[in-house]
Amino acid sequence: MNRYEQKQEARKERLEARAERLAREAQARYKTAHTMAEAIPFGQPILVGHHSEKRDRNYRERIRGNFEKAFELDKQAKEVDGRVASVGTGGISSDDPDAVTKLREKLAELKAEQVRMVAANKLVRKGDVEALAKMFGPKIAEQLMQPDFCGRKGFPAYATSNNSANIRRIEERIAHLERAAQRTTKVTELEGDIKVGENAEENRLQIFFPGKPDDATRTELKQRGFRWAPSEGAWQRQLSNGAIWAASCVLRNQAEPFDPKQPYGSKTIK
Repeated sequence: MNRYEQKQEARKERLEARAERLAREAQARYKTAHTMAEAIPFGQPILVGHHSEKRDRNYRERIRGNFEKAFELDKQAKEVDGRVASVGTGGISSDDPDAVTKLREKLAELKAEQVRMVAANKLVRKGDVEALAKMFGPKIAEQLMQPDFCGRKGFPAYATSNNSANIRRIEERIAHLERAAQRTTKVTELEGDIKVGENAEENRLQIFFPGKPDDATRTELKQRGFRWAPSEGAWQRQLSNGAIWAASCVLRNQAEPFDPKQPYGSKTIK
C-alpha cells in the first residue's frame, strides 16, 4: 500500500468514525426525547392560563427539538456512510504515486479490447461464427451475429469510437502526469507575508496567509477551487497550470498582465 492508498484508508476510517459518532448522538437524542414524552400523560393538553402553561410549553418544545435533532443527526450519519462507500471509487487519482503505472495497465486493457472488437467485426462480416465462438464463447458470438434495432451486427461503431477516445484520453493523462513529475517543490513569497507553495510531493498548490483572509478573498478562493486545509494551514487545490493561474487571479493586481515567469505579479518578493 503506497502513501496515497494509506491516506485514502485513513480518510475512510475517519469517515466511518464520524458516521458512528453521529449515529450514536442521534440515538441518544431520540432516546432523550422519547423518555421526556413518556412523562406527559397520553392526551394531556396544555392547560392554557394555568401557572404550568409556560413550563409545559417549554418542556414540549424541548421534546420536539430533541426529536428534530435526532432525525437531522441520523440523516447526516447516512450521508457520511455514503461518502465512506465512495472512497477509492473515483478512478485513478493524479495524487496516487502509482497513477502512471495504473494508467498504463488500464491503457493496455483498452488497447487489447480495441483489437478484439475490430477483429470481431471482421469475423462478423465474414460470417465466421466458429472463430467468434473461440474468441468470446458461443453465447456472445450468437449475440454479435444478431442485428440490433438499426440492423447492425457485431460491435457498433460508437463502441469502438468511445473506446478509442478513452485510449487517447488516458495517453494524454499519462503524458500530463509525466510532465508533472518533473516539477520541483518551490515557495514564492509575496508582500504581506503571503506565501505560495507549489508542493510537488503532495501535488498541491498551497496559499499561506498570515491570518484569516477577508470575506471577499475567501469567496474568490472557493470560487477558484481552493479549499481550506487545517492540517496544512493553507488554502490549496491540486497542483496544475490551471491552479497557478487561479492563484494568480486571486493574488496579483488584476490590472497587471499575466507573466508565467512572475505569475503572482509585482507583489512577489522572491
